Amino acid sequence: MRRSLTLFLVLPVLASCTSVVPGSPTPGTALEQRGPAGTVPAGLKRFYGQQLGWEDCADYATTGTTRSQYRNKKSIECARLEVPLDYAKPDGRTIRLGLLRQRATGDRIGSLFINPGGPGASGMSAAASLGAQVAKSSLGERFDLVGFDPRGVGSSQPQVRCLTDDERDTDRLDIDLDTSPAGIAQTEAENKAYAEKCAATTGADVLANVGTRDVVRDLDAMRSALGDEKLTYLGYSYGTHIGAGYAAAFPANVRALVLDGAVDPTQDQVESLIAQAAGFQKAFDAFSAWCAKRQDCALGRDASGASKAFRDLTLPLAQRPVDVDSRKLSYNDAITGAIQAMYTEELWGPLNAGLAELKNNSGEVLMQLADAYYDRDKDGKYATITDAFTAVKCVDEPRVTDRAVLDDVARRYKAAAPFLDDGNPPAGALDSCAFWPVPPTAQDAKTTDGLPPTLIISTTGDPATPYQAGVNLAKELGGGLLTYEGNQHTVYLQGNGCVDPIGDEYLINLTLPATGKTCS
Repeated sequence: MRRSLTLFLVLPVLASCTSVVPGSPTPGTALEQRGPAGTVPAGLKRFYGQQLGWEDCADYATTGTTRSQYRNKKSIECARLEVPLDYAKPDGRTIRLGLLRQRATGDRIGSLFINPGGPGASGMSAAASLGAQVAKSSLGERFDLVGFDPRGVGSSQPQVRCLTDDERDTDRLDIDLDTSPAGIAQTEAENKAYAEKCAATTGADVLANVGTRDVVRDLDAMRSALGDEKLTYLGYSYGTHIGAGYAAAFPANVRALVLDGAVDPTQDQVESLIAQAAGFQKAFDAFSAWCAKRQDCALGRDASGASKAFRDLTLPLAQRPVDVDSRKLSYNDAITGAIQAMYTEELWGPLNAGLAELKNNSGEVLMQLADAYYDRDKDGKYATITDAFTAVKCVDEPRVTDRAVLDDVARRYKAAAPFLDDGNPPAGALDSCAFWPVPPTAQDAKTTDGLPPTLIISTTGDPATPYQAGVNLAKELGGGLLTYEGNQHTVYLQGNGCVDPIGDEYLINLTLPATGKTCS
């Protein structure tokens, strides 16, 4: 992914204070106005200084997961922030962004904004899941924990949603492995139809304004409306891309950035994809070595043959999906379940159990892993993450339409991740972005002059955002680098006794770890 940048004309304003604004709120809603705070771009003061109505979060839930997280939780409160759909037309159509806040319990520094990545993942859900842990820490004493659903995502209105729940289930059974000319043509026709459906159901004007460029501007509006003159931000995975984009757009508005699991600023989408394939293969090899030490390893006791053993178990699903209650486990689902398990060692045991089940023509565990990846709840309802992921990708990245490049990518991907090789000749198809109804909106970064020290955390065995990406981002931002030796995707606030105190110390006191600091 490429970093994006938008430069803004900013005007100084007076420091903000908190006030309760009179009015007639819905019963149970507390009106609050803390902004505008800090610098405000010309023409946007009404957004930067708007009042927010904080209320119970139950009505903000959109999935089974969030219903469980938000129900009867008195420690959190939710609101929606109004922003322009198109910042070039601030007097035009507006949209609303979902916010979830857990207030600081002690001497408050400000808000700690969190984004868990995706693109398309819910920051509100992430904040709710971290709330109890953070509340008991020094971080919770000093910061309001604020999660936000980026535009088009989750509780934000409108949502980016292209397929119905039933259509998403059906799409997961469409494996598209045929790389013959006829197979490629069919895949491309389906991708074109998907792009057209997204435009029809979501609206081209919304799709044109859901990229990182716009999320960065939304984040600055949130900062001001919540009363923070400077931004304190925690971003995971794609969330590091948002943070880096903010650093480029508003370097003088940054107080502190923790970026964990970095998107590499030096790579285009092709090189990033190949690096990620190699990262997942590295994680699979680590899983295989762990598995080979177990008597019950589904892939056998010889780790060197694990990739072949994995293919032998999963490829038959391409012709004969396995029944799982009223559904069928497809080849795609088995691969997706395995990818999900690569994100953390905690899922290696379930993956081994799922592969063992497959030997007995059962697919319950792999289906559960795949459902977790797609954020499908037990009632068959999907979160917006898959459609939002595509929508953001298609406006953040330039189109790749050269078929020679696509074929080369397919070849290099199979070579980088042999455990995922489906055995068909490598050939690439135009993806949905090639048919997207609106042009890319990302802009090249130009400067981070005036940016204060930032903290980048990178994990040596991270499959999705390989370690070197964090090294490169730290160099680009001139920030500190904390290395974590482990096999997982991101690590901060996950209970590590070395990483968490370092991150807390930086966010609270702006103290970076010593150069070369490593945790395990």
